[in-house]
Amino acid sequence: MMLSAKKLDNIIKTIGISVIELAEKMVRPGMTKEQALKALKNWRKGLVSPIPRSADIETLAGAFGVEVPKISEWRSSVMYAPTSPRKAGLVTQLIAGRGAQEAIDLLKFTHKRAAYMIEKALKSAVASADEDSADVENLYICQARVDGAGLRVGTKRWIAKDRGRAHRIRKMASHIHVTVTEA
Repeated sequence: MMLSAKKLDNIIKTIGISVIELAEKMVRPGMTKEQALKALKNWRKGLVSPIPRSADIETLAGAFGVEVPKISEWRSSVMYAPTSPRKAGLVTQLIAGRGAQEAIDLLKFTHKRAAYMIEKALKSAVASADEDSADVENLYICQARVDGAGLRVGTKRWIAKDRGRAHRIRKMASHIHVTVTEA
C-alpha cells in the first residue's frame, strides 16, 4: 500500500485544510513537526522520501475523515522480464486507464508474450488491494509503465556476417510496473 499523491492533493484542496495543520496531526514519536511538514510536502509532489508508513497513511485518513483505501494505491512490479521494453510497452498502453477486471480479461486474449507477465503484475496489485480491504470491483489502473533493464543474462551471442565479421545478438529485458487505485 502506498500513498497516492493525486488523491492526497485533491483531498487537501477540497477540504481546505492547511498543510501545517495536517502536519501537526501527523506528528508521531520519532518525528518532529518540521519533519512531518517536509514529509507531507514531498508526498504531495509524489516523492516517497521518507517512505510513508501504514501508520502515517492511517493518520492522514483519520485527519481527512475518509477510509484508508480512498487515499491509497497499490503497486506491483515484475523485474527483469524476458521481453523488450518496446514490445511490452505496447501492451501496457493497451490497459492503462481501464478497470482492473476489464484489463485482466483483455490480457487473457492478447496475443503478445508480454501480456502474461503484465497480467501477473496486475493480479498481484489487485491481490494487495484486496488484502488491504479495498473494493476490488472499483479498482482501475492508474499507471502502467515499462522500463528498460538492459541485456538479458546469458544472451550475449553473435551471428556470422559477410567477410568474416560478427554482429551481436542483443536480447533485452524490462521492468514492468503496474499501479491500481480505487475509482
